[in-house]
Amino acid sequence: MAIFPIRTYPDPVLRSPATPVDDIDHDIRRLVDDMFETMHDAPGVGLAAPQIGIPLQVIVFDIGEGPHVMVNPVLLETSGKWTFEEGCLSVPDRYWGLERAGFARARGFDLDGREVEYAGDELLGRVLQHETDHLQGLVILDRLPRRTRKQAMKDIREEEWFRGMP
Repeated sequence: MAIFPIRTYPDPVLRSPATPVDDIDHDIRRLVDDMFETMHDAPGVGLAAPQIGIPLQVIVFDIGEGPHVMVNPVLLETSGKWTFEEGCLSVPDRYWGLERAGFARARGFDLDGREVEYAGDELLGRVLQHETDHLQGLVILDRLPRRTRKQAMKDIREEEWFRGMP
């Protein structure tokens, strides 16, 4: 297993839709192991493959109930509203009160190719929405209200990790 560097905004891999996985093979299983190791090292509660530079539709998450993986996840349903402090490993050390759906349900595949479905409110729902956003080429900044996003962009341009970026 390996710990990968986490790609930070505005890395182009974070802005492009990820490619569906055709075959859950040894390479995908190794990728998932590396993603869990990287996520726990960060530390974070979720990680999408594009965040480590791999443009595939794979997410991992662990909100304290054990590790979970979804290959080719699709967000099926969202409802309600919940505002909560949210951050992103690809925009380090920044958190915003962000309104998202309070409930989310997603379907994908596990590493054995079996269909799996996860549904939950609050933190689980938020993680499902956040990580599937990454697979669409969206980052947390895209979900912020316009004024907040404008200030956030100004602030992160001052960050050490952002220097040298456009």
